[in-house]
Amino acid sequence: MKQFFPEKFLILIVDDNPNNLQILHVILEAEGYKTIVVSNGQDAIERVHLDKPDLIIMALTMPKMSGLELCDYLKSPPPLTTSPIILMRTVREQEYLIEAFEKGAADTITHPFNPAEILARVRTHLELKQTQKQLNRLVKEHEKLANLLRKLAITDPLTGLWNRRHFLTVAYQEFNRASRYKRFMSILMIDIDHFKQINDEYGHTMGDEVLKGVAKSIVGSLREADYCGRFGGEEFVTLLPETDSSGAVRVAERLRKRMEQITIGIGDKQVQMTVTVGVASYQLDDANIEVIIQRANKALYHAKSQGYNRVALH
Repeated sequence: MKQFFPEKFLILIVDDNPNNLQILHVILEAEGYKTIVVSNGQDAIERVHLDKPDLIIMALTMPKMSGLELCDYLKSPPPLTTSPIILMRTVREQEYLIEAFEKGAADTITHPFNPAEILARVRTHLELKQTQKQLNRLVKEHEKLANLLRKLAITDPLTGLWNRRHFLTVAYQEFNRASRYKRFMSILMIDIDHFKQINDEYGHTMGDEVLKGVAKSIVGSLREADYCGRFGGEEFVTLLPETDSSGAVRVAERLRKRMEQITIGIGDKQVQMTVTVGVASYQLDDANIEVIIQRANKALYHAKSQGYNRVALH
């Protein structure tokens, strides 16, 4: 159990009886707790807003707004406070016990007060709150880590694009949709021209910057509904839903021209690059997504054989 320091906790005491307020104030302050005392429900609500107490002790019976009504107000969704509420009652008010818990009270104490019992109950509920807070933090950290692991499993660590495996998973789904509903769909295979030469001449650090720059430019050339991934090495792939071959060629040309305008630099080293793009579109007799990707690859190799920095359609 984490160390417990009473002085770190603020307790709000609500009672129209000044004697009860004084007794509880003395008991709690002597243990090291910080306290705020108020005599009615409206003031209590204001203090909850302003001071965010860690625990609230309130009388069951008060004029204007009873402890049950105040408890219900504070705990009704969305709750004004998540802090535990302890209701003070007399032995004769036993009949209200179940209703108190239904209204959101965490516990009750009876008066005349037993100081040891009060301190034990207060500490127990504050420790529970402390533990719950730690648990919530651990849950959030776990969720954050799980999200990071999911992201790492589907993305290329250098460019941030989808990796080959995840791209193909999504591409299979899009192919099935296009095949079922007879919709257009196109694939672009994009290759950085002379990338090995860039690595050899400027080093792999520059090569990595080129890959990241190209990835960013590809994403900037696509619609929100399009998909993009790094297929391996200097090769990228995009999937364009609801896009026929002529539309895909226009996208490819726009991307190619955009790349011509980009300069990647590290220090005083500057690199300009071009890309070659192979285009293929879904045909009714295509058996699977690999068939379209193969055609796009053939178009890419054909374009490269013609001199790079161009677009070819298969």
